[in-house]
Amino acid sequence: MSDHRLPHEKGFHISWDQIHRDSRALAWRLDGQGPDDGAWRAVVAITRGGMAPAMIVSRELDIRTVDTISVKSYHAGGGKADKQRDAEVLKSPDAELMGDGTGILIVDDLVDSGKTLELVRELYPNAHFATVYAKPKGRPMVDTFITEVSQDTWIFFPWDMALQYVEPYRGKD
Repeated sequence: MSDHRLPHEKGFHISWDQIHRDSRALAWRLDGQGPDDGAWRAVVAITRGGMAPAMIVSRELDIRTVDTISVKSYHAGGGKADKQRDAEVLKSPDAELMGDGTGILIVDDLVDSGKTLELVRELYPNAHFATVYAKPKGRPMVDTFITEVSQDTWIFFPWDMALQYVEPYRGKD
């Protein structure tokens, strides 16, 4: 019997509480792991998804220097136009801060195919790459992560969702 579910039906729904807990767990895993007596020089969030986890990690580890790198790797045109393409950097972090990435903690919400992290790793080969969630294809690009999900699972992040009424499974009374 083949699986005829739509992509969103194999979904992993993440609440704000869950992303906060998982991002704190990521911070705990990274605590004391930096190259400067265990410290990190800065946190760089991959925008946009990495911003919430990076903020939580930087708070938990008391890292005051925070920057962003904006990478676009998806074309969201709807239907068949929704396909992954080559990643491109739209905004770079401070070059003097970054150097080759030594002591820099680069944070994203998820590694999927690994294309985004592959591009950023080419730019900053000595940085440490951390994501909250990882899929198998992208996992080799990540140094530290918290939860692995299957490649065909769609993760619904809280910043992409809105609360709304849902009909009961067995109908109405």
